[in-house]
Amino acid sequence: MPPARGTAQDFAELIFAASPIVQFVMMLLLLFSVISWGITFYKWWTFRGIEKDSSTFIDVFRKSAKFSEVQAVCPSLASSPLVGMFQAGYAELTAQLRQAQPPSASPGTPAPRPTLKSITAVDRALLRASSIEVNKLEKRVGFLATTASITPFIGLFGTVWGIMTAFMNIGQQGSTDLAVVSTPIAEALIATALGLFAAIPAVYFYNHFTSKVKGYASEMDDFALEFLNISERNFT
Repeated sequence: MPPARGTAQDFAELIFAASPIVQFVMMLLLLFSVISWGITFYKWWTFRGIEKDSSTFIDVFRKSAKFSEVQAVCPSLASSPLVGMFQAGYAELTAQLRQAQPPSASPGTPAPRPTLKSITAVDRALLRASSIEVNKLEKRVGFLATTASITPFIGLFGTVWGIMTAFMNIGQQGSTDLAVVSTPIAEALIATALGLFAAIPAVYFYNHFTSKVKGYASEMDDFALEFLNISERNFT
């Protein structure tokens, strides 16, 4: 009895024996899969840094007595989306306070308390910064959705093409023996398997990262309200 060949060897032989169209489909699916995994690892690493920097930034923000102290630590925590929001709000706040400064008072007269012209303008600056940060967080995640949607259909196309070729070969050989049809059909079904192999992880990680982005967006909304409360309490 001849020794059984390894599954990996059989799989490789089926791939190399497939028709050029099916091989092209397999390569395309492999490309989608590689890019998707690259995006997955990149976003996982990025979000890990975001969570670390955001936690540190919130601690600094709540413990600092002045916004200028928070601004000083922003460059070291740049990966946090809260930093981008704070800098936008702080820039608007500073610009309004500079414009609202009265002429120099006479010696011995206490300086008037600085006031904001428009808290709504600060809110708009924070909202604009929040949109920019959310767009950054969502960057490249859409490719995972594309992979999840399109790769099963690409794999199905490869399978249909392979089965069609198999039936044409059956017609030419005039035989429906299992030995004749099993190998071509197995070659065709590999395309569907590769399509699912690319799509299933992409679906999972797309949903995972989308949920993460929603959580970050909610955290940014809370930070904007906190920033506005402090600004209104101290500068209006």
